[in-house]
Amino acid sequence: MAFDGLVMAAVAGELAEKLIGGRVERIQQPGPSELVLVIHTRERGKQRLYISADARDARIHITSQSYVNPIAPPIFCMVLRKHLEGGRIRAVQQSGLERVIHLSIDSRDELGRPGEKLLICEIMGKHSNILLVNPDNNNIVDGIHRYSHSVSRYREVLPNRPYLPPPEQNKLDPRQISEEQFRQIMLDSNLESTVADVLLQKIAGIGPQTCRELVVRAGLPPDYLVNHCGDYELTKLWEQVKTIAAMLDNGTFAPTLLLDRRGRPIEFAALDLTHVRAYRREHGEISIILDRYYQSLQQKRLIESQRQSLSQITRKEIARLKKKVDLYRKSLATAEKADKYRIYGELLTANLYHLEQGPEARVQNFYHPEAEEIVIPMDQSLTPSENAQAYFKKYLKAKNTREAVTAHLAQAEAELAYLEAVDNAVSQATDLADLDEIRSELEEQTYLKPKTQQGAKRSKKDQDRPQPLTFVSSDGIPILVGKNNKQNDYLTLRLAQDGDMWLHTKDIPGSHVIIRCHQLGAVPDQTLLEAATLAAWFSKARQAGKVPVDYTYRRHVRKPKGAKPGMVIYDNQRTITVVPSEEIVDKITPEDETKNI
Repeated sequence: MAFDGLVMAAVAGELAEKLIGGRVERIQQPGPSELVLVIHTRERGKQRLYISADARDARIHITSQSYVNPIAPPIFCMVLRKHLEGGRIRAVQQSGLERVIHLSIDSRDELGRPGEKLLICEIMGKHSNILLVNPDNNNIVDGIHRYSHSVSRYREVLPNRPYLPPPEQNKLDPRQISEEQFRQIMLDSNLESTVADVLLQKIAGIGPQTCRELVVRAGLPPDYLVNHCGDYELTKLWEQVKTIAAMLDNGTFAPTLLLDRRGRPIEFAALDLTHVRAYRREHGEISIILDRYYQSLQQKRLIESQRQSLSQITRKEIARLKKKVDLYRKSLATAEKADKYRIYGELLTANLYHLEQGPEARVQNFYHPEAEEIVIPMDQSLTPSENAQAYFKKYLKAKNTREAVTAHLAQAEAELAYLEAVDNAVSQATDLADLDEIRSELEEQTYLKPKTQQGAKRSKKDQDRPQPLTFVSSDGIPILVGKNNKQNDYLTLRLAQDGDMWLHTKDIPGSHVIIRCHQLGAVPDQTLLEAATLAAWFSKARQAGKVPVDYTYRRHVRKPKGAKPGMVIYDNQRTITVVPSEEIVDKITPEDETKNI
């Protein structure tokens, strides 16, 4: 992310073009550090100006998104409404090449007298702020983040305090330096520093990514050292600095959004970042690019938050069940002595005629092939007959315990396997819809309470329309992958046909995979390999070296009565071993995930 002075210049130019003369119709404060100004313009209609002073996502741009507002507007929002609603935007000005924009707004006071107010937007990371300033006396009316000298020795942001701009960084404007000055800057810097670092420290308006881009455009490696620069390298670097100056003078920015292989934004800039590896580049208006990037970023954080919330639940239950299984196994190991108690009782009963009361009994073990002598511990307070009966009671108790524990152990192990599959689905979920399906499943299985009664009564249509991933193999054959247990059930039990091939990692939680081959007969080896790789990749063994994957025809897969979602049994399977490979997965052409299968 590179919201540098160059990006701010592009934003300022766009805001000046679109908003000057516009009327401020409504002001909203959806969050503690964000504002939305609804501005009506004659040429472009309503525009939403979004401003954030959040430490992580500080920014300013026009947005197409809608935001949910609190029932009671915060104090800063009420102050802005009092002073700015109904006013018209007179000017939009960037402060030098700093990440600061001044919005000059003509408005009227309580008595209807015309006046001017400045809405100053400081987009500076953790020091970001939004301030309303009276230009007549340069006093602060209010700020979205108030603080005194106890927080900042440099300035106070409080009502009626004088406004001080952020401290200057003492960098040089690329539009105002000569080639000789630039060369001297480079030669006077630490020779062991990288060229990109020197540009970042000395030239105003350009962030780390832009600095590396200029170095690469000059034909140098991104981490090129100043010490290696000669006359040729300095000339090439100066030419790139001049292109930045020309871009600022002419407003000829090239806003760029870089996307990963799944089409998710990974970086943006006011110029094309050719040195950053990306699967696709998109160009357009700076506000559209910023809006899309930050919406994707917030969506990603929301997904991560939901994922952590669900993971806490599943992992807590998994830890509980693991303890339960350990206890059952220990109880089962103790109960395994049941046969020994029975043998002791039978041997004592068979030898009662010659046994005497004492601490032990030595008898011939006729259950042993060689009839060896065995020593049986006895309670001295009991007769041999009573000892025999005591052993029979221990036998019955151990036998009953073993039967009960065996059933409980099987149930606990099945539940543990189910929750590990759910946990794997949570860790690999890529969007909120997937996580919502998992949450719904956990609610139905009573691991979670429904958030609302409305949420508890989900429509049957919502429950019956999962959307598995769809790929196309190198041979042109569709391959379907379930992303969670609900999708696995839908895919295997309802969507797949008997002649389709079914795959799943052997004894490892993961996705059900279907090869749509019921009309083909035999499955090509390459398609089988790719489908098995998908099964391994969408499993808990994604990071493993080699993963065994079972495959069989769908007709050999069935769901036991009462089994939990995603749990099936199968036979007539064969096993193929594959290496989970993202490279192979990327080569398979994915179809639209949202399409109705």
